[in-house]
Amino acid sequence: MAELKLPRLPDRVPVKLTVLVSPQLHVDLIRYAEIYCEAYGQKEAITDLVPAMLSSFLESDREFARSQKGGSAKV
Repeated sequence: MAELKLPRLPDRVPVKLTVLVSPQLHVDLIRYAEIYCEAYGQKEAITDLVPAMLSSFLESDREFARSQKGGSAKV
């Protein structure tokens, strides 16, 4: 088999999650989507914004990043 520089691509099949949020969080998410539209001139659905928000949150959490390096993450 050929040795390629590009490693095998990771699984990219989306996983559907269903979550319940409080009424206030729902209002806040709607408002965030409105402000996002004002800032970037592009309307995005909350369902498209939330995954990006969660990724951003996890990427900015230093303790989470430290735990990932230590290999202690459990799935």
